[in-house]
Amino acid sequence: MTRGIYIVANDKVIEQTIAFLKSLRHYDSETPIILIPFDANYQEVFKAAQPFGVELFEDLDFVETLCLKLHDIFGKGFFNTPNKQRKQACWFGPFDEFLYIDVDIVVFEKIIDNLSYLEDYDFLCCDYQHTNGTENVFTSKVLDDGVFTENELHDVFNSGWWASKKGLFSVEDLYDTFAECAEHPDYFDFSQKTTDQPIFNYLVLKRIQRRFNLVNQPGKAPGSWARSPHFQREGDRLIDTKTGQPLQYLHWAGVRIQPGCPYWDIWEHYRYLGEEIPEPTAIAPPPASPSRQWINRLKKVYQRLKP
Repeated sequence: MTRGIYIVANDKVIEQTIAFLKSLRHYDSETPIILIPFDANYQEVFKAAQPFGVELFEDLDFVETLCLKLHDIFGKGFFNTPNKQRKQACWFGPFDEFLYIDVDIVVFEKIIDNLSYLEDYDFLCCDYQHTNGTENVFTSKVLDDGVFTENELHDVFNSGWWASKKGLFSVEDLYDTFAECAEHPDYFDFSQKTTDQPIFNYLVLKRIQRRFNLVNQPGKAPGSWARSPHFQREGDRLIDTKTGQPLQYLHWAGVRIQPGCPYWDIWEHYRYLGEEIPEPTAIAPPPASPSRQWINRLKKVYQRLKP
């Protein structure tokens, strides 16, 4: 049986990818890692990842075919890019058991050890997404139409960290499930552009019955979202002050990673692990909105014209 980690990235997220890989290898020098390119622009990020032992997903034709098929199923208006579904290739890669991780994450442990739970389950997640109800996942229509029960909706999860097994369903099963989603866009909460997460939750809740969220284990588990204000730094990791437990990983989901963002010092620590941290650069102010730019121009004209 083979175990490993999948990531999806392109050249735009080189810095995030390096920080993630440095954190991973700090705690685990052995686990195989495979990169699934997000798009055709992946040569630089793959070059940067190779010193960490990262290999390229072998069947890139399959990945491309997958995205084209999803585009055919959903059409242009369903979500902004079918490339966000490239993580679906994980189900059909070389690892018998695998962990998928977004690269806007750093880890604080040998994260692959969590796959031990796959002895009793077929799908794992590790987050508190469900505490917000079905926000960014489903609308109330899934309850109204009896698609899922209240109990099943307690299993909604963040799609940036999950683990599962190869061979749970076929490619055709995947396409059939996605076709169901395309017929009912009103089932999904796309209000904040989380276009891969709603579809992915539907797939897992429909196709995989033996699911387990690690935060529901006895004694609970620490949080992981970078917008949570109650994490405290202790050395090169964070402690969840609500549970008293060290974080397993930190996820900047929906957060731009830049100086001044939550837990920037932790991200910077891992990005430059083994290197000299560069001098801090000034944070450029955000550009003015179009309406504000128009007001500013009017003010300048007024200043020139007034006596």
